[in-house]
Amino acid sequence: MYDDAVLLAFGLTLFAGLSTGIGSLIALLAKKTNTAFLSVSLGFSGGVMVYISFVEILTKSREILTAQLGIKMGPWCAVLAFFAGMLLIAIIDSLVPEFENPHEIRKVEEIENRKKKPDKERLLRMGLFSALAIAIHNFPEGLATFTAALNDPTLGIGVAIAVAIHNIPEGVAVSIPVYYATGSRKKAFLYSFLSGLSEPLGALLGIIALKYVMSELIFGLLFAAVAGIMIFISFDELLPASREYGGHHLSLYGLVAGMAVMAVSLLLFA
Repeated sequence: MYDDAVLLAFGLTLFAGLSTGIGSLIALLAKKTNTAFLSVSLGFSGGVMVYISFVEILTKSREILTAQLGIKMGPWCAVLAFFAGMLLIAIIDSLVPEFENPHEIRKVEEIENRKKKPDKERLLRMGLFSALAIAIHNFPEGLATFTAALNDPTLGIGVAIAVAIHNIPEGVAVSIPVYYATGSRKKAFLYSFLSGLSEPLGALLGIIALKYVMSELIFGLLFAAVAGIMIFISFDELLPASREYGGHHLSLYGLVAGMAVMAVSLLLFA
């Protein structure tokens, strides 16, 4: 039964990671970017992550750590682990050069625009750096998705969908420059697809940790750190990107809808 839970958690993480390939297909096949849809979707993803992190994951972490460390030390450790997760993803983010950051807004129309200003070497470099940066970013996201799914499949499904939506624009960010630099749709798709594989690698790290070092205390700390990682991703990446694509109101509507759907699903399937 426990093995089934691990397989489900890993499968959800794999689904979330490989959704970069969906973004690549959109970039290579679509004629125009549906900015309104992307705006609402990214806002929705942010709403899911924010709600889950504060209402479920951080709360469960405090419960676990309080049981392990006591009523005074437990909540303090949960808070410290929460901000440690934020610090981890912030450090990773700071290692990516700003001008090649994969979270810069990309649109399908850029393929046509770049034909007017050919700079294939720079575009290929941008695409490869974007793929590497996304792989680095996705590693802790994979660990977060896996941990949430292992603890609660309902939580895991919500997190996996949110991360998958968030990964779609990242697939666009990789495939557009690689496609124009190489002229190959296959290479553009392949690099985008491979950049998402670090997400299941994060899950594999979770499996290894479970086998050798995991305890209730470690799990409680990891859970709090996961909440911090997801909150940082939401406010640093998802919500700003959502507003850039479609404006303030569409972003807000998506955010509220994501929170509402997650709240109802947790009540129905708790």
